[in-house]
Amino acid sequence: MPYRRLPNTDQARLKALKTAFSKGKELPPFKLAFSQSTFQKVISFLPQFEKIIVEQRMALKNQSQKNRDYQQHLRKARLYISHFIQVLNMSIIRGEIPANMRGLYGLSEDEKKIPLLNTEADIIEWGEKIIKGETERIRRGGNPLYNPTIAVVKVRYENFLDAYQMQKTLKKTSERFGPELNEMRGQADAIIVSLWNEVEEYFKDLSDPIRRERASQYGLSYVYRKNELVKISYEFPELRVF
Repeated sequence: MPYRRLPNTDQARLKALKTAFSKGKELPPFKLAFSQSTFQKVISFLPQFEKIIVEQRMALKNQSQKNRDYQQHLRKARLYISHFIQVLNMSIIRGEIPANMRGLYGLSEDEKKIPLLNTEADIIEWGEKIIKGETERIRRGGNPLYNPTIAVVKVRYENFLDAYQMQKTLKKTSERFGPELNEMRGQADAIIVSLWNEVEEYFKDLSDPIRRERASQYGLSYVYRKNELVKISYEFPELRVF
């Protein structure tokens, strides 16, 4: 015999509550399969629940859309910082800049490798270091490096910082809905369980197939177990699904 399955997603919870709401509006109280007190709970709770679900989805969608721009700024910042350090090293190899100038950029004098730029923290750290280092070297009378200039690197770096801060803000906004939504899911489940129990109690004197059919009109969901589906497929081959 099929068993009742409670909603396990926000969309399914909304559907169950909206179905009950529609029934409550459609039928007079004496024909309704659940109590008016339960109906009042649905009326009070449904708009709040739907509102926070919509707000969270909008926040997640906004975060996802902005993430594409953020990834582009991240890639550009990493590329320009890496290229600038390569140009610095080539200038030192050619003898145009003394090797001890690497210290201004936070690099060891003999270090010729590009530092790791795998994470946002790496990019923030090294972007700041090379901007300060190049500014200080020029202040001491050194010639600016080109292709890229530090001005271009700084633009890419600051664009990345702005996008990084935006993503952090958007993430916090999305996460802010988490605790409240989790609490409301529990409330939604409690209302639905109470409502569905009342509906099944109302139709308890009907035969099982008719009881389930009537209850399903109120949003109740019934599913067959796997072994029951096999049995149905065996007994009624015309209903088999291929």
